[in-house]
Amino acid sequence: MSTRARRVDTMRWDGRAWAARARQLVRWLAVVVACYLGGVAATNLSATVVHTDNYRAVVRLGVLPSRTPVLHSPTVVGDVDVAFASPLLAPSIDVSVSVREGITRLLTADNVTVRELQPSDEELSRAIRDAAIGVGLRFVLGAGIIALMLSSSLHYGRRRRPGGTHLTLVATAVTATCIVTVAGMAATYQPRQFLALTTTGVLGTVQRSAGMLKGTPGMLQGVEARAEQVTPYLRNLLAVSQALQEKFVPAELDQPVAARLLLVSDIHGANQYSLMKSIVEKEGIDAVIDAGDLINFGRVPEARAAGLFSGIESLGVPYIFVRGNHDADSSTDTALLSALARIPNAVLLQRPDGDYTDYSLHGLRITGFNDPRWFGDDNKNFKDKERPAAEAFNAAMKDQPVPDIVVTHEPYALPDVAKGRILINGHIHTAALDGNRIQVGTFTGGGVVSHFTEGEDAELTGQPYAFDIATFGQNCRLTQLARYSYRNLLEGRPAYDSIQVINGDRIESSAAPDKQAAEPPPDEASPRTCGALDPTSATIIPQVDADSPNPVGREQKPTPQPSTS
Repeated sequence: MSTRARRVDTMRWDGRAWAARARQLVRWLAVVVACYLGGVAATNLSATVVHTDNYRAVVRLGVLPSRTPVLHSPTVVGDVDVAFASPLLAPSIDVSVSVREGITRLLTADNVTVRELQPSDEELSRAIRDAAIGVGLRFVLGAGIIALMLSSSLHYGRRRRPGGTHLTLVATAVTATCIVTVAGMAATYQPRQFLALTTTGVLGTVQRSAGMLKGTPGMLQGVEARAEQVTPYLRNLLAVSQALQEKFVPAELDQPVAARLLLVSDIHGANQYSLMKSIVEKEGIDAVIDAGDLINFGRVPEARAAGLFSGIESLGVPYIFVRGNHDADSSTDTALLSALARIPNAVLLQRPDGDYTDYSLHGLRITGFNDPRWFGDDNKNFKDKERPAAEAFNAAMKDQPVPDIVVTHEPYALPDVAKGRILINGHIHTAALDGNRIQVGTFTGGGVVSHFTEGEDAELTGQPYAFDIATFGQNCRLTQLARYSYRNLLEGRPAYDSIQVINGDRIESSAAPDKQAAEPPPDEASPRTCGALDPTSATIIPQVDADSPNPVGREQKPTPQPSTS
């Protein structure tokens, strides 16, 4: 045989060998998928059941693996979703919670509280351990059964006993499936991988504290009484929801607090400051940040008639404000800002003269700028209109340290902000989270004007009421963001729509590197700290003009603010 013929035969042999290897890999992957589906099916066909003293839970695996899996707990009155950031692919988990008959002993007792209905930490730990073992064993068993079926009855269509190669392929596939799945779940479902917790429906009504039960007034008066009118069964499920949050929200989110900030926006002339004051008092709020649209038509008499100024003053904490597009009736109107400047606890991040305020609260640096738009403009080209305001702010703050918080009204201005760890806006009337940008919903459901429509079919309308509570730790970083929305306040039937608790570190880490605060050099400064002992101060940063390219801030001694501790 010639050399050329031998080369051709060799090439054909190599081609057949590579094709065989490719077919073998495809077969191996097919077995992996089959074993995985078999394991998931086993956890659903024979679900794992775990118990605490008063509750029963049925645990199953979801089908599709994900890098952000969710522990999903559906109930008859709402859902609890705990999201995780997985280093590996992991399947989601469905947990159906029900009440055991023995709980009737507690229901007949006087003065039962949420704490008594909750499973203890030891009970939860034992139930979670039992669930993990049960689900893991069922998954391995289901995957193993599929592997045995493939090994004993199938050999890719050939009627003969499977050979060593086939057995090796099936064995390695089922082993890899079990190891990867179990490892992914073990690495995912633990507190340090916590991403966010969300509850929906009526579950939120007593999520915040046990004080909402048995006569202790909560954040919205009468919520507990209405919940009790549903059934005692409801409170049992609420207790499980709160226990899940306490179990899965990691301890680092409960570190010593430097500041708690109430984030609101789009009041739109609705005086609900008595409700805001109760939130400030019950939640230990250090300051309120309002992202604008205090009124509807840009006229100060509207604010006076609604009693907004006295409502702001009644809060007893700093009220940090930027103007929205409804807070002026022309491009040069500063009447509302001037009126707010006379309120002792009002802090204007951009003053009537256009200068900026760098406000220091418990060591946190808070800045921002007003919306250049006004009520009655042509309502077009939002980004083009917002860009000059952002550029003017950047120029004034160029030589200042990176602010911890930058506030403005419209979201279209924030992409042009040069530096800022946390960005806050309102305007859209819908709560959202985009990287390190926190969009606050409307505190009043869109205000009094949006709630009523005229005509024969007049009815109450509007968006959900919403507010956020941002908690900063003593390392000056956002530790958690709690987001609330609720409905039916004007109708006299307030009910929570949802509650979220979000890991603040995941929000801060979303900021672009050039917008983050630089860590101090190890040989020059100690780590930055924040706390209530840090003095409150306001530094005025002038606007930049042609004659003053490098402005120097001048410190202004602020009016002493009442304590809410």
